[in-house]
Amino acid sequence: MSLLTGGREALLVLSDGTEFEGEAIGAETGASGSVATGELVFNTALSGYQEIVTDPSYAGQVITFTYPHIGNYGVNADDDESIRPFCSGVIVRDLSRLASNWRSEEPLSALLDRHGVPGIAGIDTRRLTRHLRDSGSMPGAFGTDESAVRAAAAAATSTDGIDLVATVTTEQPYVVGDDDAPFKVVAYDFGIKRTILRHLVGVGCQVEVVPASTPADEVLARNPDGVFLSNGPGDPAAVVGAADRVRGLVGQVPVFGICLGHQILGLALGGATYKLRFGHHGGNHPVRHEATGRVEITSQNHNYAIDADSLVDAGGVDLTHVNLNDGVVEGFRFREAPAFSVQYHPEAGPGPHDARYLFDDFVNLMTDFQGK
Repeated sequence: MSLLTGGREALLVLSDGTEFEGEAIGAETGASGSVATGELVFNTALSGYQEIVTDPSYAGQVITFTYPHIGNYGVNADDDESIRPFCSGVIVRDLSRLASNWRSEEPLSALLDRHGVPGIAGIDTRRLTRHLRDSGSMPGAFGTDESAVRAAAAAATSTDGIDLVATVTTEQPYVVGDDDAPFKVVAYDFGIKRTILRHLVGVGCQVEVVPASTPADEVLARNPDGVFLSNGPGDPAAVVGAADRVRGLVGQVPVFGICLGHQILGLALGGATYKLRFGHHGGNHPVRHEATGRVEITSQNHNYAIDADSLVDAGGVDLTHVNLNDGVVEGFRFREAPAFSVQYHPEAGPGPHDARYLFDDFVNLMTDFQGK
């Protein structure tokens, strides 16, 4: 007998055969007709669900929220991190039917519906998170058609080796900030968040955002004071030509990278990347600043990391930040040229804000470079 008898009942099946029953929410259909597929990851943030859902770094993934109540303060246009969600779906324990906040413009379910994002609620997310923690992030499928879900789960693939940046980057350059800003910055859009742009503008930058495929010589022809490498989704080694383009910029102009941009800078300097078991997704990751010993609580969203030994072996690199949970490289600087990066998100919409000083560090780097 089928587990699903009609209505909005839904089934979630992981690629290893693990099953969960729930209720369909959001859009009626996913990218594969009546079934949504993607790589399942879990996010431990207690708030900021709108920023998480609209973060382009989740392209190709299904987001499991570990916090049990999602949607209780609604959503609003100002907090979107991109033009639309790029995630493949969302999984929650309880989706709030009421939104109570003076900034709320509509419920989360309306945002999901409008942008075609499917979801499933009523799932034991504690059990699911423990399974992903023990077994690692894995593909899965969910929907209201049991047989279709099982077939899709069996065929689902991970994000390894896929250039997901090509699905989220801007098609045309655009400018953010005032013409009379003290610094002109070119930002590679690997999946950039709007909060990052607001912070760059806030420290005195006019930012021209360019497609991820923009050649290094075209960037340098704009005569920028600095180049920013943004966050983004997926496997850094699969982003076609990105490391070569960044290699052509290092030493010519100050470079600052965040998240995927950090990984791509590492590849450009001769390092290697690898996939973490279940990634870092949430707003509570402790990171030690090596120069001071200060511990920062950081926001993170990535499934890949830089191999520390490969980066050190490449030479000319100092590790500046380390994750206190698992020792993963969280930041480095290049001694031979003005370039640095961090794995985490110093803009951290909606928080924490411990690492916002890094935008000032970028400004200081550009100032020093101008003085030479």
